[in-house]
Amino acid sequence: MEEKQNNIWFVTLVLTIIAGYCDSITFVAADKIFSAHVTGNFIVFAYQMIKGAEGDAWIKLLTFPIFMLSVMAGGWISARFSNRHFLLLCEGIILLLAGAIAYSLGYIDNGEITWPMYLVTMIVVFAMGLQNAFGKLFAKDTYGPTTMMTGNVTQFSLDLRGWLTKGVAEPGYLAGLKKGLITLGGFLLGCILGAYAGKAFGLTGILLPGVAMVICYFSTRTVEEKN
Repeated sequence: MEEKQNNIWFVTLVLTIIAGYCDSITFVAADKIFSAHVTGNFIVFAYQMIKGAEGDAWIKLLTFPIFMLSVMAGGWISARFSNRHFLLLCEGIILLLAGAIAYSLGYIDNGEITWPMYLVTMIVVFAMGLQNAFGKLFAKDTYGPTTMMTGNVTQFSLDLRGWLTKGVAEPGYLAGLKKGLITLGGFLLGCILGAYAGKAFGLTGILLPGVAMVICYFSTRTVEEKN
């Protein structure tokens, strides 16, 4: 049981860092596109429209069907493999592919808006769709949603209120606060790292979360097979 709890802690931290990282790097290095929290692209699209943006603003909306296809693919994959974390391996491989394509096409200049940039970004969106599918299908494998933090902030606030008013009388609130710090702290750390990587390396920086996800899969594989 303790080994499984440690596994959940580790998976939650890695997934939140990766989600924050991918959201930030595509926003910074790919025309302000969100890859993990794709509904945010509706806001960016609307903003660009009222500002009179021309050309490629509509591509923000393309993330939505790609994300949906990815989630459906995630459901299909999870139904055919007994290891639940196999979805995470698929995500890692896709992120590695995206980073490799970015590197091979020479996309480094963050100020240049080209078709390779959009191609790589949509591949990242697909990878994030798999992570979202994982979170919905196997909710007990993490401390909460790993790509959208609003629900986690809400729960953290409720736990904080409970802890401040009841303290040690209700130890569950303290446990909830610790879980919230992992999810929110991990996501914030990922956002910071992704922003810096996007500025320094462009979308080639997607290679890093790809490597992290593959490592996460193989480091948790033994525990998963035991359960």
